Amino acid sequence: MFRSSSSAPLKSVQHHLSRNVRSIPKTRSTISRSTSSTSTSRSASSTYRSYGTTILLSSTTAVLLTQLWNSRNNLVQCDDGAKTINTASERDKAYVSPDEAKELVPSNKDPKYATKEEIDQAIGLLKGRLNEDQVTTNPDELLSHGVSANTYHAAAIPNVVVYAESTEDVSKVMKLAYEYRVPVTPFSGGTSLEGHITCPYGGICVDLSRMNNIVELHEEDADAVVQAGCQWEAINEELKERGLNMFFPLDPGPSACIGGMMATGCSGTNAVRYGTAKGEWFLNATVVLPNGEVIKTRQRSRKSSAGYDLTKLFIGAEGTLGIVTEATIRLAPILPTRVAVCGFPGVEEAVRAVGEVINKGVPMQCVELCDTLMMEAIIKFGNVSMPLPSLDTIFFKFQGSNPESIEQNIKIVSEISQKYGGKDLVFAQNDRESDELWSARKSAHWSAMALVEGSTCYSTDVCVPVSNLPKLVKQTKQDLKENGIVGPLLGHVGDGNFHCALIFKADVPGEFEKVDAAAHRMVERAIKLQGTCTGEHGVGIGKRDYLPLELGEGTLGVMRQLKNTLDPKGIMNPGKVSFSSHLGLKRPLTLGHSALCSCIPIHSGRPYFRTQAV
Repeated sequence: MFRSSSSAPLKSVQHHLSRNVRSIPKTRSTISRSTSSTSTSRSASSTYRSYGTTILLSSTTAVLLTQLWNSRNNLVQCDDGAKTINTASERDKAYVSPDEAKELVPSNKDPKYATKEEIDQAIGLLKGRLNEDQVTTNPDELLSHGVSANTYHAAAIPNVVVYAESTEDVSKVMKLAYEYRVPVTPFSGGTSLEGHITCPYGGICVDLSRMNNIVELHEEDADAVVQAGCQWEAINEELKERGLNMFFPLDPGPSACIGGMMATGCSGTNAVRYGTAKGEWFLNATVVLPNGEVIKTRQRSRKSSAGYDLTKLFIGAEGTLGIVTEATIRLAPILPTRVAVCGFPGVEEAVRAVGEVINKGVPMQCVELCDTLMMEAIIKFGNVSMPLPSLDTIFFKFQGSNPESIEQNIKIVSEISQKYGGKDLVFAQNDRESDELWSARKSAHWSAMALVEGSTCYSTDVCVPVSNLPKLVKQTKQDLKENGIVGPLLGHVGDGNFHCALIFKADVPGEFEKVDAAAHRMVERAIKLQGTCTGEHGVGIGKRDYLPLELGEGTLGVMRQLKNTLDPKGIMNPGKVSFSSHLGLKRPLTLGHSALCSCIPIHSGRPYFRTQAV
């Protein structure tokens, strides 16, 4: 993932979001009390403001294209190494003007898929079966659905974007796509980190952002039926506004939507207490299969031993088996919490302490690790008024049914921490300090980028058994030191998941290759330590080459059989996860004749390009 640096992380976040290459759909995001047209609704902008960010611009891709065209001496990352573009002819080969955006649809070279003429015919039929404002081939819209400011993966755009407004709409699209063999890429929040939303074979992008209603809320059962375009923050804000003391505990990145959260099998800082999307937080799902058939995976009961668990089949499938349009989510009660930090002499001591805390059954909502370098960034740029240790530090969020139980848990954790050399716990003294402290942790990546002026950030995640985490962290830090890479670490240490923020300057030849290689070495180490190539970001394009090493060919063979059975024409999000071999390809196709920016380091002054040979 790329992010731009700033001496003020919050402003950097705001600027980044306001320049995101995703344009807002014509219908703003709403959360409704029911499907009735008379239901109370509100603009999503209030949600963004409440999280200290800004609403996305309505047509930011025009700004992106303008920057692409106007930048005239920039670094291009090619398959055979980095080079600087100096001549006008070289620039013309690498840059595209806004007028050329319509040319960026990948040329379809796979005979399994529809020809350009067949795709055009399918688009014409789509326009006849849906409302006029639901189907667009506008170059700006196409580009905004094939490029992400959150990723380093090459851009690849669809032939058409369809804004679905119901499960029936999605079914109509899939029936046509299946008949004409047109690739389909689902899109909800557009926050993917591993290239999930790119369209390497062109085709149809099904945007679910207009499907953003809370369809039903069952307070007594503590569950809700929600559409795939609902943002998790907006759901929790709606529950709060209704005065309900409950929340949806999965907390990935800002703006993530239910559809993408299910697709990637996400988690977040609450995972140590509440688990991941692959746990029990999704009771059922309404899914449109590749042939357009609509299924509901099960009823709304909390448990069932009837048949295969098809709900979990689609969680983590990354849109390769079907499109989730609706789900029943479980809600959890909001319990009292207290927030504290504790510095340790090293990462190993910190992790050992956390392991003992968890094994003693102390109820913790969050247990987060920030290494010394990350803490230095937070202290300097994180806007935290309370004193923080400049050490390898654990952020604790204690949880209990009452203040007395929390105090008892604090005593246990304090004793364990001291046993491993931990300092005294530093507590937030009020709600403001608690919010301030946790906000600093959640925005730690932005603080890290401020360590190096004019930098961007390549972020990746891995997960290992908690007992192996100290070894992985030690080896990774040694690797970064030997290669001269600034790489603060942070992680959900309670479940062995950590992220490395690799800071580099995109306009320096060879820098990207260096951090990219370091990230891949970290992934390989994690797998050797009985871990996984991705704890919560998903596979997408970026991690699929590691699945044979992690899972083995036998397991992958079963996955391919499932894929071939449900999607015999291979039209669902092709090129993602492990199924490139299903299409006879080792890598996805790209943009044809042009290169396109996959990230603009906003403060570096120079866009960074990656190109691949088709």
